[in-house]
Amino acid sequence: MYRILTIVTLLGLGAWATWYAAEVWFSLDNVQLSFHGNLAMILGVVLTLIVGCGLMILMFYSSRRGHDDGVYHLVENSKEDDEA
Repeated sequence: MYRILTIVTLLGLGAWATWYAAEVWFSLDNVQLSFHGNLAMILGVVLTLIVGCGLMILMFYSSRRGHDDGVYHLVENSKEDDEA
């Protein structure tokens, strides 16, 4: 029951966020960006992609090199201690 409620809630929030973003996007028809505005927009998008890709690369690198194994074993041991 909670799984269905969670899915419905997340889908509702996603639909609302999409509707709100579309409303804002279409209400800005007459806005003109200057050269500096376009440059800031482009730099913001590019740097955000670089940071996101860099973090994903670090996550995969950490997982494949076994850096996460120690934490995984600590979590498993703490779960076993809680059950006992």
